[in-house]
Amino acid sequence: MLHTILRPAALAAIIALSACGYSPGQRALSGGAIGAGGGAIVGAVTGIGPGAGALIGGGAGALTGAATTHNQLNLGN
Repeated sequence: MLHTILRPAALAAIIALSACGYSPGQRALSGGAIGAGGGAIVGAVTGIGPGAGALIGGGAGALTGAATTHNQLNLGN
């Protein structure tokens, strides 16, 4: 039951915080790092394992960071 509640909330947080920076390269690197950290936590909680979670989260964060501009997900404004 707890996994069902935590999974969407964690995914939303990872996507929202997935990229910081102004250039696509900076956003991809920071998104990958944040996604890997969040993915490791989610993976450990959901049972897929922290390594697999880090790989999935890191890939998703890097892709999201590279595909967005700083105006789309700028939490500083």
